[in-house]
Amino acid sequence: MKFQLLTEKNRHKKTDCLIVNVLDDGSLADTTLKAVAGIQTVVDKVRKSGDFSGKLAETAVISLTDDLFASRLLLIGGGAPDKFDAKSSIKAIRAAVSALAKTAAKTATVSASGFQPTDREIDWTITRLVQEAGNTAYQYDRTKSKKATPAKLTTVQVMPCDQMPRKAQSAAIDLGEAISLGMSTARELGNLPGNICTPSFLAQTATEMGLKYKSLKVKALTEKQMERLGMGSLLSVGHGSKEESRLIVIEHKGAKSTTEKPYCLVGKGITFDTGGISLKPGAGMDEMKFDMCGAASVIGTMNAVAELNLPINVVAVVAAAENMPGSQATKPGDVVTSMSGKTIEVLNTDAEGRLVLCDALTYAERFKPKSVIDVATLTGAAVATFGNVNTAMLSNNEALAQELFALGQDVRDTVWQLPLDDEYQSLLDSNFADIANIGGPRAGTITAACFLSRFTENFNWAHLDIAGTAWNSGAQKGATGRPVPLLVEYLKRQSN
Repeated sequence: MKFQLLTEKNRHKKTDCLIVNVLDDGSLADTTLKAVAGIQTVVDKVRKSGDFSGKLAETAVISLTDDLFASRLLLIGGGAPDKFDAKSSIKAIRAAVSALAKTAAKTATVSASGFQPTDREIDWTITRLVQEAGNTAYQYDRTKSKKATPAKLTTVQVMPCDQMPRKAQSAAIDLGEAISLGMSTARELGNLPGNICTPSFLAQTATEMGLKYKSLKVKALTEKQMERLGMGSLLSVGHGSKEESRLIVIEHKGAKSTTEKPYCLVGKGITFDTGGISLKPGAGMDEMKFDMCGAASVIGTMNAVAELNLPINVVAVVAAAENMPGSQATKPGDVVTSMSGKTIEVLNTDAEGRLVLCDALTYAERFKPKSVIDVATLTGAAVATFGNVNTAMLSNNEALAQELFALGQDVRDTVWQLPLDDEYQSLLDSNFADIANIGGPRAGTITAACFLSRFTENFNWAHLDIAGTAWNSGAQKGATGRPVPLLVEYLKRQSN
C-alpha cells in the first residue's frame, strides 16, 4: 500500500473513496470539507433517512453520481465533538480502515484534520491513520494453500493541513509506515507455527534484515559459542530439543559517532514452550507458539528503526530456544550456572523465559548501554492482572519507567508499573543455589522481574511482560504486534 501526501493544489484529486468523519450533531469534523459543495448535503440526507447518526465508529458507504471528486463517501461516526479524544480517534480510524477494506475502492482520500483528537497534535493523527491502514492490510496466509486475496486498495491519499510544515507531515507518514512495517514483521513471526519459526529461522530472518539495511549488523551465536561464554542458563532451556538455541544480536549504527553508547532491547524468543519436564496442560498449548513474541517485537522494532534510519545506536539481543521434554532436558531441581556466574536452581522448567533472558541481559552489559528494555511473554500472572489492555512494567530506574508510561499513554500502547520492592527478593531464596527460578504462587509477575533484576544491576533497565498483550485468543487469534509502537516511539524520542 502506498501513502501519498497531497498538495494544496491537488487536495481534491480524483479518488474512489473520500473518508469523512461526521460528528453526532451532523457537522463535519474537518471544516475544510464543508467548503466542498455537496458533501454536507449528502450527510444531511443520510442522517435524515435514519441510516446514519454520527455515533462513534458508526459507518456508512454512500455511492455518488454527481460531480464530486470522489465516487463514494465513507462516513465515519465521530460521536460528541467535546469527547473526541485519542481513544475515540483510534476507534473512528479503525472503523474507517476496516470499512474501507470491504469496498472496491483502489484509492482513498482522508483528511487527518478530520480525525484529530482534542488531546493530540496533527502529526500524531497522520501517523495513526497510516499505522492503522497498514495494520488492516496485513493478512496471514504463509501456511494456507489458498493465499489471501490481494487488497483492492493500493493508495491512500492524505490531504495536507496548514497546521504544520509539509516536511513534518511527510515525516509523520514515514513514521506510521515504519511502525506498521515493524508490527507486521512481529505479527508474521508470532503467527508462524513452531515447526517453521525455530530459533534458526529467527536468526535467518534477522540475517536477511541485515542484508536489506546498511545500518544493520547481525550475528547469531551458536550453542558452542554460547558455551564458551558460559551461558549455561540459556542453554539449559533447549537441552530437550533437537533445535539448536541461538543468541541473535542486531546492531543499528545510526549515530554520527561510532563510539556513542547504544540503547538496548532484549527479547525472549521461546519458539515453542511445552513447559519442558514441567509439562503444560494440553488445552491451549498451541498458543505457546506465541511465546517468542518478545523476540518478534524486538526484531520488528529493529526493522522500523532501520527503515527510519534513526540517528542513534541501538542493539537488540534475542535469546531464542525451544523448550521441550526429552532425555537431555533440564529437570526440576537441576542447578545451572548463568553467564554472570550466579547459580540457579530450576524448580520449574516452565519458568524458562527468565532463564534465557538472564544470560541475554548479562551479554547486553558489554555494550555499556544507556538503557535496556527487555520484552517477554513471561507470566500468566500478568494476564490475570491486566488482561489484554496494559503491558506489565517493572524497572530499576524510576525515570525510565515514567518515560515509558507517558509514551505508552501517548501512542496508546499502554503499560502499567508494578513494584519491585526488595521484600519480594527473599521469595527467590534457594538452599542449593544462589537463586531459585520461581518464587511461589504469589506475586508471580513481580518475582519474575525480581529474578531478572539480579542481572541488571549495572544499567538502567525496564522489563515489559507482554503475556497478556502480545496475542489475541479465540476467533481473533493471532499476534498483535505490541509493543512495537511503544518501543519505536521511545527510540525516536531519544534521537530528537
